[in-house]
Amino acid sequence: MKVSTICVCRNAAQTIRFTLNSFLSQAYQAKELLIIDGLSSDETVAIARSYNSPLIKIFSGKDAGIYDAMNKGIELFTGDAAGFLNADDIYHDQFSISRIASALGKTPVAYGAINYVTAHQGGTLKRSWLPPLFESGAMNRGWMPPHPTVYARRSVFERVGKFDTSYKIAGDYDWLLRVFEIEKIPFTRIDEIQTDMQLGGISTAGFKSSLVNLCETARVRRKWLGHGFIDRGTIDKLVAGMQRKLQN
Repeated sequence: MKVSTICVCRNAAQTIRFTLNSFLSQAYQAKELLIIDGLSSDETVAIARSYNSPLIKIFSGKDAGIYDAMNKGIELFTGDAAGFLNADDIYHDQFSISRIASALGKTPVAYGAINYVTAHQGGTLKRSWLPPLFESGAMNRGWMPPHPTVYARRSVFERVGKFDTSYKIAGDYDWLLRVFEIEKIPFTRIDEIQTDMQLGGISTAGFKSSLVNLCETARVRRKWLGHGFIDRGTIDKLVAGMQRKLQN
């Protein structure tokens, strides 16, 4: 099984080396990395090209936002399965893709555990999270697996479709809700840490992004599940967020 990693980026020169090194260090051999760059004005593309690796494919051009760029990655990947790794995130260890391939040999979708860190070098671990096993109706309550750990076979992308570009932050939530709640595609949970996610990206950038995320995820549930403007998922996410703040 060939596994494709899609890395959407723009002006990521400060962090992309961590991501590239993490990918190239993977023990699994049947792999490719697609860099989907949004016309960076810094050295992001030059850094990626400097690796001169046949495993790294670089595409740079104008896009209409992060989910439009992700859709380009869906169109371009050549593997039997694919997932996304942000340009400021890394695989946790050299066996992450191996575990992904093993899990996808059992089911069409796999997801795993994640570390949230302040930085990949000299930073601190803020939180480790192993999502509960999905049960039907869990996304009614705001459940969501960490997107940087989710991988799916090509048939899943063909069945579920692309990301909805009308969302700023919750396009991945919308796509995952279609996978788990609407299409009910079988999955495997990988119980090990798969990805180290650096805090500070678009989905973890503070109060404003949290508010946008709350509003957009509620809109997703209204669209697909017929919920009201404020539902249990919104309340549960607010409570969970406040609990994490108190713990920190």
